[in-house]
Amino acid sequence: MTGSVPSDRHVVIVGGGIAGLVAAFECARIGVRVTLLEAGDRVGGCVRTEQIAGIDVDTGAESFATRGGAVRELVDELGLADAVVSPSPEGAWLAFDDDAAPLPKAGILGIPSNPLADDVRRIIGWKGATRAYLDRVKPVLTIGTEHNLGELVEKRMGTAVLENLVAPVTNGVYSADPSQLDVSRAAPGLNNALTVAGSLSGAVATLRDTVPAGSAVGGFAGGMRVLVDALVTTLANYDVRVLTATAATRLEMLGDEQWRVHAASAGESDAEPEAPTKPAVPTSQATVTMDADAVIVATPEPAAAQLLGELVPAAAVPAEATAPVVDIVTLAIDSAALDAHPRGTGVLTARSAGRAAKALTHSSAKWPWLAEAIDAPHRHIVRVSFGRTGEASPLDGLEEQQVSDLARAEASALLGVDIAASDVVDILRTRWESTLPRAFAGQKERASGIRDAITSLAGLDATGAWLCGTGLASVIPDAVAAAGRVRKRIIAEVLDSE
Repeated sequence: MTGSVPSDRHVVIVGGGIAGLVAAFECARIGVRVTLLEAGDRVGGCVRTEQIAGIDVDTGAESFATRGGAVRELVDELGLADAVVSPSPEGAWLAFDDDAAPLPKAGILGIPSNPLADDVRRIIGWKGATRAYLDRVKPVLTIGTEHNLGELVEKRMGTAVLENLVAPVTNGVYSADPSQLDVSRAAPGLNNALTVAGSLSGAVATLRDTVPAGSAVGGFAGGMRVLVDALVTTLANYDVRVLTATAATRLEMLGDEQWRVHAASAGESDAEPEAPTKPAVPTSQATVTMDADAVIVATPEPAAAQLLGELVPAAAVPAEATAPVVDIVTLAIDSAALDAHPRGTGVLTARSAGRAAKALTHSSAKWPWLAEAIDAPHRHIVRVSFGRTGEASPLDGLEEQQVSDLARAEASALLGVDIAASDVVDILRTRWESTLPRAFAGQKERASGIRDAITSLAGLDATGAWLCGTGLASVIPDAVAAAGRVRKRIIAEVLDSE
């Protein structure tokens, strides 16, 4: 190695989602030269803002969990504290059988802390509530750890709680049934609390007592793009080179702990960093290579597995892994009947409801800032979500008008309001695909093994939801940690060279 200051070092971040943007920020702030490569034409990953009926709306992530404080720390560093807002306290509803009712508030992932509470009995009835209450008198296992969330809930509280309370929530959050989820990842701390409290409902009550009221989720006035825009502006201030439409195609490990990143650019060949210490060398009109002291892979799992290739065989996507497909259809609706927010901030669906949609968000009811941005009387923004793990999307093969009709029909049924075709003034369809999140059974151990294999190669690291779990509260601290490992190595090398 040559040089004696961090600016002599070059870090390449592959992937421009939130994980990649945060990793780039954390590396750049110590003076390291950073290049970020994003295969798509925009950065932000699961944070996406699109326009419908002249209004900017979130069509991807719309909020962040406040647990752990990692997101808030980043927000403060970016100067966004005044932009943070809370959703409406109205709460969501649940559709079940031929009925709908407010979702019980005192629970975790739909698991109730009091099975006999009125709002719980409203959904599962006295029979289901009495069966669930047996959890309070059943002996609890104090040896070993429960892994399968579905088995745990059914064993302790019965089928009614599993199917009509927990499954609608996990399908809404993870696009997965409870039986596919690992307890320790989907509900951190639940196993320990179960052993201490002696019952599942008691464990839920204990965990809820440790969470400050009103601190579960937050958002930004103007939408989640506010966070992405602030990160992009900050990276520009640090002279980070952000290259969109530039996909990394191969990682080559050179001697002396050096890396060469091969990439293909869909745009003009201007992907060469300005005045680079180790220049990007265009090898053809659409191909560039750049040398780096460290590389952080921050792409979704399929792209990471392909890029890491033979370097980390453990990163190969399992043959049995399925890619949950989630279609979000956003509707702009003119309806005075929706002014009263008849189903609160949205509706989750139990399978017993027989609906094609798995969830609905009444976005303009959930976020006051969005309602204020709408300059039309009785206009509402509604997101209808389709898609569960292991099932084809109900929208597959449908024409645009059919998609609109199905989304409108689902919205009508879930909101309990007749929405005519003429009430829909605009429509957006957004598709999201991903492999199994870390909450799936076995993913924690698999992710740990993959990360160990990656970091065993000097100068290589990785971050992203497929390794740490979904949501900004998981992704941001993981990206900070990955960047921290790279920074520590670079700083140690700089000090050793002096």
